[in-house]
Order: sequence, then C-alpha cells, then structure tokens
Amino acid sequence: MKNLTFFRKIATLLVVYSFLLVSCARNPVTGKKEFMLMSEKQEMAMGASYDPQVVSQMGIYDDQKLQDFINLKGKKMGRISHRPGLDYKFRIVDSPVVNAFAVPGGYVYFTRGIMAHFNNEAEFAGVLGHEIGHVTARHSAKQYSTQVLAQLGFMVGMVASKEFRQYSDLASAGMQLMFLKFSRGNESQSDKLGVQYSTAIGYDAHQMANFFHTIERIQVKAGVSVPTMLSTHPDPGDRYNRVHQLATKEQEKKGATNLKVNRNSYLRMIDGIIYGEDPKQGYVENGTFYHPELKFQFPVPNGWQVMNSPSQVQMAPKDGKALIVMTLAGEKTLQEANRAAVQADNLQVISSRELSVNGNRAMETTADLNEKVRLVMYLIQYNGNIYKFSGLAGTPDFNAYKNYFTSTFKKFKSLNDPGKINRLPERIKIKEVKRTASLSDALRSYNMPSDRLEELAILNGMELKDKVKQGSLIKIIKKE
Repeated sequence: MKNLTFFRKIATLLVVYSFLLVSCARNPVTGKKEFMLMSEKQEMAMGASYDPQVVSQMGIYDDQKLQDFINLKGKKMGRISHRPGLDYKFRIVDSPVVNAFAVPGGYVYFTRGIMAHFNNEAEFAGVLGHEIGHVTARHSAKQYSTQVLAQLGFMVGMVASKEFRQYSDLASAGMQLMFLKFSRGNESQSDKLGVQYSTAIGYDAHQMANFFHTIERIQVKAGVSVPTMLSTHPDPGDRYNRVHQLATKEQEKKGATNLKVNRNSYLRMIDGIIYGEDPKQGYVENGTFYHPELKFQFPVPNGWQVMNSPSQVQMAPKDGKALIVMTLAGEKTLQEANRAAVQADNLQVISSRELSVNGNRAMETTADLNEKVRLVMYLIQYNGNIYKFSGLAGTPDFNAYKNYFTSTFKKFKSLNDPGKINRLPERIKIKEVKRTASLSDALRSYNMPSDRLEELAILNGMELKDKVKQGSLIKIIKKE
C-alpha cells in the first residue's frame, strides 16, 4: 500500500512536470515565463465567443458619441500597451450597475452605470487602463491554467487519499480562497498597469485613485461589506492609497507634467445619459415588477432582491436559499418549451399539469435538478410569447419556499395602466452652479430632494459640504 501511494505521487508529479515543460509562455507584461494552458489563438476565440453572449445578456447602450469616445481612447491606449497587436474592441453595455470588465482577446466593456459615475476623462482612462491591463497580462488565461492544474491535483487527491475524500468540501473551499487570492493579485497588477497606461496617454492617474473612493462610498451606501480575505478585489480604501502612491511614482519616473483631467468636457459628453434602471426594460415599484414594452406584471416576494437584465429577471431572498428566474422561452408551444427545459437541464420530473394563469394557458412542472435542488417551473403563454418562471431551492427547503414561487407565478398578468407603461427614465443633467456655495446648497437650488443628496454627492465624486464655485458644473437627476 505504501508503494502504491508512492507511485501515485510520482505519477502526479510526472503529469504536472510534463504540463510545465510544454505549457510555459512568456508573459507580455513581466517578460517572465509562466505556466499557461491557453494559447493566444484560443484567447482570441474565447473572446469572440463571449462577446455576443455579453451583448445578448446586457444589451448595448445607444449613444454614438460615448461609443466614439471610448473607441478613440481605447485604441490609443491599446497601441502603447504590452500587446499593441491586439484588435481591441470596446463596448458600453446597457446596465445601471457600476462596473467595467474585460474578457480574453481584447474585449473591454463599460456599463452606462460606471460612465455616469465618472466625473472626468482621467477617471475613465485609469479604469480603461486597468481593464486593458487584465488583457495584456493574460489574467484570464492564467486563471484558467491555474484552475486546470489545481483540479488535476484535486482529482488525484480524491483518488489517492481516503482522508482527503472525507474532507473534500473543505478542500474545495480552500481552493476557492486560493483563487480569490490570485484574483486580488491580478487586480493589483492591473491597477499598476492602469496607472502606467493612463499616464502614457497623458492623463493624471491620481484621478483613478479618487474613483476608488467613489466605489467605496457606493458600497457603504448599499450596505455591502465583504471581508478582504473573501473579496475578489482589493479593498477600495487600500486601493485608493496604493494607486495614489503608484501615480506619484509613475509621474516622477516619466517626468510627466501638464497631465489631463478634462472634467468639463467629460461631464458635457454624458449630459442626458440614463441613470439607474431604464423603465422600458422593466422596473420594480411597490413590490411589483412591471415591463412596459412587453406589457406584463407580477409581484416580487416581500424583501427579495431583484436583478434585471435584458435577457432575464432574477429574484432571491437575502438568505440566498432560494431563487426565481424569469426568461423568455424560444419554443412555439407550451409542450415544446416544457420538453426543451426538461432535456436541457436533465430534470427528473415529479409532476406536470396544464392550468390557466389569469386567462393565459400555462403549464406547471415540479422536478429535481439534482439530488440536492428541486424546482417548480411555470410556462405561461402570453401575447405571442412563452414566459418561463423557475423557482429553485435546496430540496430540504423547497416546501418552505414553494408558496413564494407559485404565488408569484400565478399573479402574472397583463399590464394596461398608462402610468406604468409610459414611465420615463431618470437621466443625468449637467448644470452650472448659480453661486459659490456648498454642494448641498447647489443641489438644493435645483430642487433635488433631501433624501437623495448623499446619492448625488457620490455621483458627483464630492462631499455635501464641499464648496463649489459659481459657474462650475455638477450633475443632477431629472426624469425625461
């Protein structure tokens, strides 16, 4: 038995060693050889396959002047990056979430939510450099390679060790924390590259640090507090200090002076951008989800969180023990849609029946997704479409949540109220300060409500007590 264990260890080392021999590539940023199981050609193919999925899930925000702006700055930055030969693609996606992200092959995405929160071109340029940094340093390819190697070791351990099998869940959790640490390392490297790249095209990278303070304030206001050990990103407060230090060093090193901020030109460019949820894509009000374009409504369980995107609506309680997903089925009949759903997820059907939901033909199916998760699915035929509602919970908790699921599904109905259908979005409007005063007073002069002043201060990247000079530009919010 001891010899068997020994040979298993040797076999594992030989497999890993063979991977290392054939799978080392020079990192474009560091110049060092790194273990890599994904070629640049595969990166290109992966990005090309991800891009239509991102566009389908989130939609493209229709603003040609903003799109032209990010194309111009992005291409310029790509040319001075560590991978100037890549054909970078830049998109503004139609999401209110404050976020930017990149996928392999040079695809970089900004949400309209983050574009609304930038207060100058230099903040944008810093984040742009950060995302391009993920691409140039091949972080996605590196993460993929690390996971494959770890999974190999994990599988060998499962075979070789009874004790390891006994604690497999804990071992898996340990791997998750390890990958989170790698991710924080990647984020820190991309921060450094963001400073370097934005400085190289003439922007003040200190503004990038200031934007991390905005992110921190958004998190605090939203009640989001994730321990650094469990976060995929470094703490925004830590990044604020570190990026300021990096910016100072980079500017001294390059002898960079007269670096651009371009506050006013950026603010005028985003004048009119949609802020927050776009009602035409669906919105929640007083516990009901309304979709003005598709003209339907349904209730949201009390206290549940809602995440809406062009392709689906997700709802979940705060304890995370259940989930409702609403999507559009592509089939023509309820029976076809039901068969497709059962086959796609290999559902083990417990029961299925046809019924009526507020005058609409429907089908209810209860099934096991696997031995741990049970679901109830409603397919509802309405206005030429089939809407698929799925309520999922752990099998032991399913009965406790089933009434939440079915009461939501059974109250799906048509939307006819013109007041709900014709709801206008909020937009950012850029205004001149009428007289030198505090930001709070300047916002009040434009009749901004008291309960939204802190939100507007964050949006402007200021504190309410900060003094703003007569003639300077600030953001307010209007429905139009």
